[in-house]
Amino acid sequence: MSDTPSGFTPKKKPRRFIAGAVCPKCSEMDRTVMYKNDDDEEVRECISCGFSQTTSEQAVEDNAQELVTRVTPDGKPLLDEGEQPLKIMGLDLGKKN
Repeated sequence: MSDTPSGFTPKKKPRRFIAGAVCPKCSEMDRTVMYKNDDDEEVRECISCGFSQTTSEQAVEDNAQELVTRVTPDGKPLLDEGEQPLKIMGLDLGKKN
């Protein structure tokens, strides 16, 4: 006998595969599904390794501060100020031998 009351069947949440999505944990491609949990939040889940993440968890992760490194000394990525010509040393196109 089942533990659920008679006539009650829980609603199955539809899962959608996300084409081209790569799991951030196991790096498998095309193994990620999206669905809504009981709190009506979207969840992505890898069916290979079991990794799951809600949209609110991802938003917190996306807003994390950049680490201070040699490349980003102030914690912010350094941006170029525009295109600049590249001079190749030892190459002289104007002279012919």
